[in-house]
Amino acid sequence: MTPPGPAGRKSTTREPIIQESEASEPEATRRDADVAESSRANRGWWDRNADEYQIEHGTFLGDDRFVWGPEGLDEVEAELLGPPEGLKGRDVLEIGAGAAQCSRWLTAQGARPVALDISHRQLQHALRIGGSFPLVCADAGALPFADGSFDLACSAYGALPFVADPRQVLREVRRVLRPGGRLVFSVTHPIRWAFPDEPGPEGLSVSGSYFDRTPYVEQDDEGRAVYVEHHRTLGDRVRDVVASGFRLVDLVEPEWPVWNTSEWGGWSPLRGNLIPGTAIFVCERSETGAPPAEG
Repeated sequence: MTPPGPAGRKSTTREPIIQESEASEPEATRRDADVAESSRANRGWWDRNADEYQIEHGTFLGDDRFVWGPEGLDEVEAELLGPPEGLKGRDVLEIGAGAAQCSRWLTAQGARPVALDISHRQLQHALRIGGSFPLVCADAGALPFADGSFDLACSAYGALPFVADPRQVLREVRRVLRPGGRLVFSVTHPIRWAFPDEPGPEGLSVSGSYFDRTPYVEQDDEGRAVYVEHHRTLGDRVRDVVASGFRLVDLVEPEWPVWNTSEWGGWSPLRGNLIPGTAIFVCERSETGAPPAEG
């Protein structure tokens, strides 16, 4: 599976400063990668590739839309966080915010967002575009907020596809949510891991086991990971949500709309009309007690 350029990461239509690309192409492989290696690799990858990402996907995402994935499902129509009028005065944490388009949209609805990302360079783009909300550079597995700080949390392809321990992130999100708080997050649909990451006909034939959970890793000449993405089956994702103290309210699999003629990595109208590309989990904080930490 080639790196998909995860669809929920944010971009802008404004011209960023271009950074120099890496001197050599990394080697793609499938191997184990723990929490620390995954975090280090992905922080570096997004810092190095933020500028290119911003340019490539800016037209599609704009500066202040809330788009859940390459299909173009917009929060304006989806209302997965609730009716827009209900967002006014709510404290919202955006995880994996990139250039913080979602936070700008939330601000326009009267919410009080905080945009968090592991990549300093991505947040520089958020700062360049502007906004009245806080920007926080931190790992989603160790959120620097007090218990019960937020009413809502959202993540459009942020953090969860890239972490080795998704339950650690989900428990952290639960901790900072208030009772009854809602979390909505989108990830690459797990079925895509069984297919080549190609937008054309070659991406329609199964090439690997859906049940192979070995991470996709790109590594340098010395074997150090420079990009890591982790696969969880659909059942794994559901179990992660429940085990971390959430109740699954809905699972949304957006269909590819007729108006969307864009290709984004392995996402395309051809594939989108046949197999799902995005899975969106709508969760609410369970009040049955905090889940115990795993040893």
